[in-house]
Amino acid sequence: MSIHVIELDMNSMKYYIILVHIIVLANSLANSSDKLISSQYYAANWESIDARPLPGWYDRAKVGIFIHWGVFSVPSWSWKGEHEEAYDQFMARNYYPGFTYADFAHQFTAEFYDPDYWADIFKASGAKYVVLTAKHHEGYTMWPSKTSFSWNAVDVGPNRDLLGDLAKAVRKAGLRFGAYHSWFEWFNPLYNDDKRHNWTTQRFVQFKARPELEELVNTYKPDVIWSDGEWEALDTYWNSTDFLAWLYNESCADRYNPGVLQLHKWENAMTLDKYSWGYRRDAQLSDYITTHELVTILAQTVSCGGNLLINIGPTPDGRVIPIFEERLREFGSWLAVNGESIYATKPWKYQNDTIATNVWYTQRCTHRAGTVYAIVLEWPLNNRLTLGSVDTRIVDTIQLLGTKGNLVFKGSGTSTVVTFPQLYPGSLSLATVYLMND
Repeated sequence: MSIHVIELDMNSMKYYIILVHIIVLANSLANSSDKLISSQYYAANWESIDARPLPGWYDRAKVGIFIHWGVFSVPSWSWKGEHEEAYDQFMARNYYPGFTYADFAHQFTAEFYDPDYWADIFKASGAKYVVLTAKHHEGYTMWPSKTSFSWNAVDVGPNRDLLGDLAKAVRKAGLRFGAYHSWFEWFNPLYNDDKRHNWTTQRFVQFKARPELEELVNTYKPDVIWSDGEWEALDTYWNSTDFLAWLYNESCADRYNPGVLQLHKWENAMTLDKYSWGYRRDAQLSDYITTHELVTILAQTVSCGGNLLINIGPTPDGRVIPIFEERLREFGSWLAVNGESIYATKPWKYQNDTIATNVWYTQRCTHRAGTVYAIVLEWPLNNRLTLGSVDTRIVDTIQLLGTKGNLVFKGSGTSTVVTFPQLYPGSLSLATVYLMND
């Protein structure tokens, strides 16, 4: 086994790595397989649906961008919860009497929306797929849906197919495109009528939700359907298995990771603004996740077999605010050097080191060797790091990603003590070491 270690200096911040794993459709879970998905027929039951293998591209991608954008971006204040008096006071201070939620749509202008520039930011972040809120709980669709007449981005507000334009830009940038879709809608009379009938009727599903989802899939062919808003009713009301069977039977084939048995895939959806998914005008600098925190969350997520979906909330006029862009580009610079410890990796037998709790592991296997990456989240005291999960007897070399040459290491029982180079770790004290089996 061999170990390597790396350094990157970017804008006075140094990034290090010591090298020593959602479903993709409808947010359900599936297993990976080494087989090509064939024209297998899927029945409308959970046993059949859950047997569908996980698309290999998704497992390899590891990082995605989530975008919460819609009419809710206009007030850009607070974000959820039970009714509170403060909400009434906010509306009374800022809007005329009788102002309704639908009136916000006229202020959702997106005049500065540049999907190509957005795609450039996402590409630079190191993300491999992008998911936009095609329809959130308000029911407003970001495309000219036939089931959402006069309540969509073409008929009211921007007068533009926001979803379609972003799908084109993202795919042109070489990224996968996905759509978030909320099943339920706050204001839809069909939904509220079904609710009053204790879900014994399904008019909303029959005339709105199902045809809308099929239209979304057939028109834009998203690589990911991120489904939400189903919690008030059972899956039998939504006919979930029937929709998934249709979706899977209509989907194309994909190849999967050969010969590797995995646990259920999962996704960590988190947001750069700690307190909101959508844009928030009154956010303070301390309310945003730092790049160091973002890399930490990534390491912990991927080490445990998950993907990281990083959310941002653009402004109602269509801008990605500078702090979001800065965080994503810094994150991408780190991945540009250290991405081999993230993309297309699998969980190792240890996720977190048994001694150094700030170290998280991933691995990569080839036909002739195995590489283990230890992602170190704090520069070690006195430049010496003890790895309790790494047995020196199977280590060949240790390197720091981004630098040349090998690090000095020695055995200490069944542990490995690594001596780091005399480098200033900077404000972002990250390191990754990789270990290669001969």
